[in-house]
Amino acid sequence: MNTEAKIEGAPLIKPSTTEHPLYEQIVDACRTVFDPEIPVNIFDLGLVYTIEIDAENAVQITMTLTAPGCPVAGEMPGWVADAVEPLAGVKHVDVAMTFDPPWGMEMMSDEARLELGFM
Repeated sequence: MNTEAKIEGAPLIKPSTTEHPLYEQIVDACRTVFDPEIPVNIFDLGLVYTIEIDAENAVQITMTLTAPGCPVAGEMPGWVADAVEPLAGVKHVDVAMTFDPPWGMEMMSDEARLELGFM
């Protein structure tokens, strides 16, 4: 039996470690990073898929971009790491990029939709 196979009905986006005491601070730090083409932060745009925080406070962020050809694709993970790593208590930050699932406008927060005139 292949344990790597996708489980039917499993979410495409891994859940975040929302109960961790650092979670809200990391979200706030992500909200300081903006997509240069859209005047909304990357968290409210729905570009941050998962924030995992382990027992040693090492942080793994999985994110995407609005499009694979985004001109800042190579720079954006560094911007996110630079925003999160200085937080007190954070041991280390790794930012991984994925395009599965692809980003869609339905991933935006209500605040982002309002800011961009979609509500």
